[in-house]
Amino acid sequence: MLAASRSALRRLSSAPRYATSAEAVSSASSSTRMNLFTSVNEAVRIALATDPSAVTFGEDVAFGGVFRTSVGLREEFGEDRVFNTPLCEQGIAGFAIGYAAMGGTAIAEIQFADYIFPAFDQIVNEAAKFRYRSGNQWDCGGLTFRTPCGAVGHGGHYHSQSPEAYFTQTPGLKVVMPRGPVDAKGLLLASIREPDPVIFLEPKALYRASVADVPDGDYEIELGKGEVLRGGTHCTVVGWGGQLRVLEKACDLAEQHGISCELIDLKTLLPWDVDIVVESVMKTGRLVVSHEAPLTGGFAAEISSKIQEECFLSLEAPVQRVCGMDTPFPLVFEKYYVPDDLKNFEAIKKVVNY
Repeated sequence: MLAASRSALRRLSSAPRYATSAEAVSSASSSTRMNLFTSVNEAVRIALATDPSAVTFGEDVAFGGVFRTSVGLREEFGEDRVFNTPLCEQGIAGFAIGYAAMGGTAIAEIQFADYIFPAFDQIVNEAAKFRYRSGNQWDCGGLTFRTPCGAVGHGGHYHSQSPEAYFTQTPGLKVVMPRGPVDAKGLLLASIREPDPVIFLEPKALYRASVADVPDGDYEIELGKGEVLRGGTHCTVVGWGGQLRVLEKACDLAEQHGISCELIDLKTLLPWDVDIVVESVMKTGRLVVSHEAPLTGGFAAEISSKIQEECFLSLEAPVQRVCGMDTPFPLVFEKYYVPDDLKNFEAIKKVVNY
């Protein structure tokens, strides 16, 4: 019954099915200046308002959340739809899967991505395989796990990790990470309405640092599609989430030295937009991929391998990965750990001068 209701609401929604972030902004009749945490709040508010089966929950969610992403929602929608849970990630995930399996829309918050690991079995062995193991007779598709991730300047090894690569090897999930407020709202609404479970990673350093004019109303940005943020001819640079701030600075430095970079935001890592990267690399002949997560087994390795397979004869230099170190995330040495704009600039120069 709930599943049928959710499908009907989906068809009746006045939101455009999909838009790019640029299209959402250009077509908006009005917009509001927001930072990333308020755009996340607005997306969840719209989801709750347009789907009576939708609920959001997690540790401290009813009080507004540790990053204030759920502030005001309990007052607007009531404690039956916006509520706190025990400090138990396994329980949060288990409840979310069960509720979604019954046809409801579950928006679950894991307070920090570092603490998603106790729920790992529930997510990868239950949520991701629910549809497959039943031969598509049932599913838990109305399920989104929101969780803050990445470096924040003072998080240390338990509040700074970027675990996206762990989940990208899990068929049945989708993995998403926005770069700013416009994308955060559109991608989160698309994730909540997606028929497969979604891991939605929110770079916590951007919650207040990233500000933009966010279109008012309901819109979605398509999952699985990347975006070219700036065109270029000498080198393709790929990233996602908070790393785009770093890569924009690196591309600016490169431009000052006469190097033209094409910058791509993947937005979705599972599935990732292979075609947009291949098309760019066939043009530039060079690729730099950067993320905060450790180098070994990081998602940059998957991109590097695929591009080597698809673009081998077009590559003018080895693909460069600029990533975090293969150590626990350090506190006092964070500035040495993170792949900053200078490290990426050096990688860009290396491939161009190879």
